Amino acid sequence: MGVTNGASGGAQQLSPHEESKIYALVIELMDPTTRDSALLELSKKREHYDDLALVLWHSFGIMAALLQEIVSVYPLLSPPTLTAQASNRVCNALALLQCVASHPETRQPFLNAHIPLFLYPFLNTTSKTRPFEYLRLTSLGVIGALVKQNDNNAVIHFLLSTEIIPLCLRIMETGSELSKTVAIFIVQKILLDETGLTYICHTYERFYAVGTVLSNMVTQLVETQAVRLLKHVVRCYLRLSDNLRAREALRACLPEPLRDNTFATLLKGDMVTKRCLATLLINLSEQPQM
Repeated sequence: MGVTNGASGGAQQLSPHEESKIYALVIELMDPTTRDSALLELSKKREHYDDLALVLWHSFGIMAALLQEIVSVYPLLSPPTLTAQASNRVCNALALLQCVASHPETRQPFLNAHIPLFLYPFLNTTSKTRPFEYLRLTSLGVIGALVKQNDNNAVIHFLLSTEIIPLCLRIMETGSELSKTVAIFIVQKILLDETGLTYICHTYERFYAVGTVLSNMVTQLVETQAVRLLKHVVRCYLRLSDNLRAREALRACLPEPLRDNTFATLLKGDMVTKRCLATLLINLSEQPQM
């Protein structure tokens, strides 16, 4: 995820000639006949030019052009007729949106404009073909870039006002391993925020929805042995155990494979996740305070 540290932080400085080439490509986004190639070239260059987010956001008509690309494939979602070529093109547009979502100076305006909502129809698809999988994964990458920042309380508040949690939960159950990993990363970041934890544990229905999906993932992990996913699952359970009501519920419903060393071999070299799992089990073994 091309997350930058600031307006001119981690990436290399471009020469004036290279910078002018980027400006020319941005202008080409305005012309439907040159947009496809400009999207491809700019999506490749976004890692090397920290200020691209600022150029995209502040250039007249560019965000509208990117949203036009996104909206143009909505008719291909149902019935699912999205081609690989159409998927690649819209994913290049999404890569540029991710760039804007990652930058500290454009992230809040990006949220204020409610741009993430334009991606939810992509997250809501269920077709398992590669074009759709790629589209879901790239859309998740934009949301992941938003929550990846440390100062993300405004992001969490925004996401909680939308249906992002049920969308992520469904992908956690039915998506590819990579999509599941990004979806659970987003849920984990929401849980790590105090507002997010309170929101999910506020009603039994919300807690049950998250707990059921996590439990189903544990069942799948016994077979798949996907260690990256397991790390996120353990961290989600550990964070849920910080809430008193959730802790009481988890005493009864924590999946057995997390209690009985089923994953001991898988976690053999991962001391951090082993420690998280041990802490979780300690939290659940303590008797409630009277």
